Amino acid sequence: MTIQIGLIGDYSPKVTAHIAIPQALAIAANDTGIKVNVTWLPTESLAQDLEQLSSFNGLWCVPASPYASMDGALSAIRFAREGNRPFLGTCGGFQHALIEYARNVLGYAEAEHAETNPDAAMPLIAPLSCSLVEANGTIKFKEDSLIRTIYGKDEAVEQYHCNYGVNVRYQKLLETGEMKITGVDVEGEPRVVELAGHPFFVATLFQPERSALSGIVHPLIRSYLQAASL
Repeated sequence: MTIQIGLIGDYSPKVTAHIAIPQALAIAANDTGIKVNVTWLPTESLAQDLEQLSSFNGLWCVPASPYASMDGALSAIRFAREGNRPFLGTCGGFQHALIEYARNVLGYAEAEHAETNPDAAMPLIAPLSCSLVEANGTIKFKEDSLIRTIYGKDEAVEQYHCNYGVNVRYQKLLETGEMKITGVDVEGEPRVVELAGHPFFVATLFQPERSALSGIVHPLIRSYLQAASL
């Protein structure tokens, strides 16, 4: 069986994560024996045609926002969420998965990203108090979470490349629905979220794909591929 993975984002050879993601999928595919085809899905094309997503076994919303079309990215994330397609969001994908959920499930239509709308009434995603560009950090996993099961331990050190994260003013809003915060940094700020009741919907502020640059099979990416192959 060959599975189809769609990468939601606007490819650039200058973005390290964009180079790493296909490599990470290939390494995980070799480790699991799953054959994978990878297709880039430019966000502007998604804003015009969501039907193209129907052929994919899994979707991954990749780093490097702002996207050419924020609406395209959000619509694709919504497609994965509502259609029970295995979904992984990293860095910008994490940020936009939260915006999509806040808008379309929690009812906060004004939820925004401060990078694209610095004057937003509700900047759900805002500048981090301390930049995480090319930084490593410890993430502590919540008990009984999928992410903890995947890693097989209660914490891990991961790599980041970002300046934006969850605005702590709104963190409690994310504890009222099925989207659960299941990983936090040492200060308790959200770094992983999961959607309860979904076959596989995980988003991380860190970039697990960077493990591929060292030739390492990442447990999260391996589990994502396994979910997409079912």
